Amino acid sequence: MRTSRIIQKILSQYEGETPGVKANLARILNEGQLRGTGKMIILPVDQGFEHGPARSFSVNPAAYDPHYHYQMAIDAGLSAYAAPLGPLEAGADTFAGQIPTILKVNSANSLLPATAPKTQAITASVDDALRLGCAAIGFTIYPGSSQSLSMFSDIADMRREAAAKGVATVIWSYPRGEDLDKDGETAADITAYAAHIAALLGAHIIKVKLSTDHLSQPEAKKAFQAGHIPVATQADRVRECVRSALNGRRLIVFSGGAAKGADSVLDDARAIRDGGGNGSIIGRNCFQRPRAEALALLQTLVNIYKGKA
Repeated sequence: MRTSRIIQKILSQYEGETPGVKANLARILNEGQLRGTGKMIILPVDQGFEHGPARSFSVNPAAYDPHYHYQMAIDAGLSAYAAPLGPLEAGADTFAGQIPTILKVNSANSLLPATAPKTQAITASVDDALRLGCAAIGFTIYPGSSQSLSMFSDIADMRREAAAKGVATVIWSYPRGEDLDKDGETAADITAYAAHIAALLGAHIIKVKLSTDHLSQPEAKKAFQAGHIPVATQADRVRECVRSALNGRRLIVFSGGAAKGADSVLDDARAIRDGGGNGSIIGRNCFQRPRAEALALLQTLVNIYKGKA
């Protein structure tokens, strides 16, 4: 497949990267209905690990089957499908070559004590990603956690190995920690900081949550005010995350978050588009809907990123 000028420009910003990493980024950017546009929609299904099967799938029982998610990503013309080791292994042969995959290589669970430091265990390897034909590995970090420095060290090592073997790296950067309250976790200043940390760690694709207009850190609030950084609209806040991702030199996608109404999902996508983000990584708002409804929602999202809705 010929690479568009948009994709060529994006890849040119990854100076110093191996041809293998760039080829795998191109696999994702050239897949599905958004191929060649520089926009992406990725289906992530790691919520079973994080929240348990009933909370994740009982509202749409077909989603207990990993093949359901592979097929939805393919039928919707998405850019990639991301999941932990078990679900990817369960469909790797059946769906080989039909959709780029991202192996989520670390995970946590909701059975841990509430007082435990926020961290994740490494549950898969770069070699697992190679064996399964994945385009990338995915790794969660928790900036703000007392365990965050260990997580940074872990992903630095894994990212180095992955790049040497031609595999791209996606970093989920979610601020969480003992001194961060719920408002702080999604504050505009802290979300942009999280995007920047992921970029500094060498992420090829950055995943963050959409933020609120709250400014959490006193010194950052002063800087936002002195720099006249707008945060009033969601598009403003997306734009600041994009700027924080090496001034737009790194691909950045935004989480769909908890299940919500279709109008909210579509409004989020318009804000991501208008703020210069590269797209959505949207799980529960897809697989917790009936299949036909999810496919219709995803088609509208595609149209939004194409500027048609």
